[in-house]
Amino acid sequence: MRIVILTGAGISAESGLDTFRAKGGLWENHPIEEVATPEAFARDPDKVHDFYNMRRAALYDVEPNAAHIALAELERKFKGDVTLVTQNVDDLHERGGSQNLIHMHGELRSVFCTHCGTRQRWLDDLDIGTVCPECSRAGGMRPDVVWFGEYPYHMERIWPALEACDLFVSIGTSGNVYPTAQFVQQASRSGAKTLELNLEPSANANDFDTSINGVASKIVPEWVDSILES
Repeated sequence: MRIVILTGAGISAESGLDTFRAKGGLWENHPIEEVATPEAFARDPDKVHDFYNMRRAALYDVEPNAAHIALAELERKFKGDVTLVTQNVDDLHERGGSQNLIHMHGELRSVFCTHCGTRQRWLDDLDIGTVCPECSRAGGMRPDVVWFGEYPYHMERIWPALEACDLFVSIGTSGNVYPTAQFVQQASRSGAKTLELNLEPSANANDFDTSINGVASKIVPEWVDSILES
């Protein structure tokens, strides 16, 4: 049996990380178009860097919750294949123990040099004057995250996984962001069963065979237990 799991901001909310849609399209009181688009970075790179420096620093103050830990347990103990795809740029899945993980929207603790194309792990602040350790040029370092208007990472791995899975599970997603909103339809067309685990029904909840609503730290471990017991 092959399971593909998609996680969104809702799974990390209980750890203390804001969801960008929780405040009417604001992300920690910042309009998305001012901090999360290529145009914003070109217009005001200092503001964008300040925002992501704040988000990167916030990772020191949060820990994985029971939902992250349960998914790692599923990966370890399930006798089939588990592929975890996350829209989140935090590292809570890794710290919870997950290993077979695809970050389709990049990672806060990674940077990308637009001059030489190098990606590398990064824990400190970043600014427009930061010099790339690889090519020694300044002005090209940016957060290694997918902004609105950019194409998600690793889709060449994700689409085949959806086509081959027997069960697709969406956890903590809004159902409003593409292409992830299409994942359930892709999995269904390939014959997979589909399940949504969410605090509230998502925008595409009707596309799922089954929906369970509640806080992630409760319903995700319960679902994992049911899978492992069966």
